[in-house]
Amino acid sequence: MKKIIAIVAGGDSSECGVSLKSAKGLMGFIPSDYEKYIVTVIGKNWNVQMTENEQITIDKNDFSFVKNGKKIIFDFAYITIHGTPGENGVLQGYFDLIGLPYSCCGVLAAALTFDKFACNNFLKNFDINVSPSMLFKNNQNIDNEQIIEKLGLPIFVKPSNGGSSFGITKVKDKNQLQEAINKAFAEDCKVIIESFISGTEVTCGMYKTKEKNVIFPVTEVVTKNDFFDYDAKYKNKSEEITPARISDELTKNIQQTTAKIYDLIDAKGIIRVDYIIEKSGKIVLLEVNTTPGMTETSFIPQQVCAAGLDIQDVMREIINS
Repeated sequence: MKKIIAIVAGGDSSECGVSLKSAKGLMGFIPSDYEKYIVTVIGKNWNVQMTENEQITIDKNDFSFVKNGKKIIFDFAYITIHGTPGENGVLQGYFDLIGLPYSCCGVLAAALTFDKFACNNFLKNFDINVSPSMLFKNNQNIDNEQIIEKLGLPIFVKPSNGGSSFGITKVKDKNQLQEAINKAFAEDCKVIIESFISGTEVTCGMYKTKEKNVIFPVTEVVTKNDFFDYDAKYKNKSEEITPARISDELTKNIQQTTAKIYDLIDAKGIIRVDYIIEKSGKIVLLEVNTTPGMTETSFIPQQVCAAGLDIQDVMREIINS
């Protein structure tokens, strides 16, 4: 019998639409020898998408649904929610409770990596280079002059909990700072402000199974915008070059750092780690993504192809592992 796979998408953040695009990508990437369904988890509405106009409600007691009078129970969940509740450990905790295997890391790793400030401060204890930063909570008194004095200009203002597409501003002038902080607070109750690091932006994905470690080629990101924002990612305003135009030594260092981070956070499935390479060759962590985008043009499918691998084989290994 075919294993029955739930591709879980949606979520309750601004990245819901991106998540739904990843779900469509995964429908093509996961081999046809599995029975596949897209399940949207949006607020309290959990539904199996049967057709464009037909949905079947999920029974939250065991994440099952009834099709043609027959109860369907999933064998595996591929989580592709970019934001809460699928990227921060909430959904993982639910799946742990009902005993349903899933594609990505567990509750602790998901919660840790979803909080940019907490993750970066955890990893810097293990000699991972991170940008100097400050954390602020909603309703906290914020001294803009103190921020600039400590971190300089330009700086990045972003939600601490969330993806890297919404609520982010590159601030070049102190008069822009308060508006940027307000924009970030619209996405999350905690805001991280980081020093700007100049250099080459790259990203590297990998996964592990019980039998092997697979580290993908490094991708170089060249954006036409001021930074790699939503438009750069999803409106063809960037160039993504795989393998990156960097030395073999730097490539090896980035891949080794990615593998080190994978083990430190106790990751599972596919992750992607973003970095800046300074002119000196120093590698600085930007963020860790435990549920990376999986559209046809996303970084991971590009890296899988550049590695000479078949994305369907990769999906099969992750599901079976």
